[in-house]
Amino acid sequence: MQPILEENQKQLKKNTTGLFAFRQKIQQWIKGIKEFHGNPHYVAMGMAIGVFVALTPTIPFHTIIAVSLAFVLRGSKAAAALGVWVSNPVTIPIFYVGTYKTGVFLFGRSAAGDITGTSITDLLRMGLDVTIATMMAGIIIGILPGIAAYFITRKIVAVLRYRKKSLPENACNSRL
Repeated sequence: MQPILEENQKQLKKNTTGLFAFRQKIQQWIKGIKEFHGNPHYVAMGMAIGVFVALTPTIPFHTIIAVSLAFVLRGSKAAAALGVWVSNPVTIPIFYVGTYKTGVFLFGRSAAGDITGTSITDLLRMGLDVTIATMMAGIIIGILPGIAAYFITRKIVAVLRYRKKSLPENACNSRL
């Protein structure tokens, strides 16, 4: 009976360690977000650019486009790269179908079949008219979420920075 109990305790300790390590990773990620360098406008601009680009059908180039735009528009490149992750394996099909259908509706262009691709190269194979319509629809659709991401991120960063300044030094380090 004793070996089974010891084995269960070891397994519990191992599982707890795994959960603890996962929790630490999440806390480090949150701390990294809180410590983006620059003023709230700079960070929010980068996040808005990332979210905007994430909603365009340019999947193989999202990060490159977002970081380049952040450089040109003087936003946080790290926040732009993070904002791109709004587009992920779960949301990409939704975004692609949404931009395709919006493009077809707005510009009256349609492909012979239905959209099945998941990258810009698949769109290019469908024809230049469909690709341009889908790209333009992605830009149109991305504007409102980009603006929303800007204001939400700016508020969050400003509040976090204010809290950090108003807390005593030792209390700031004990959080998280």
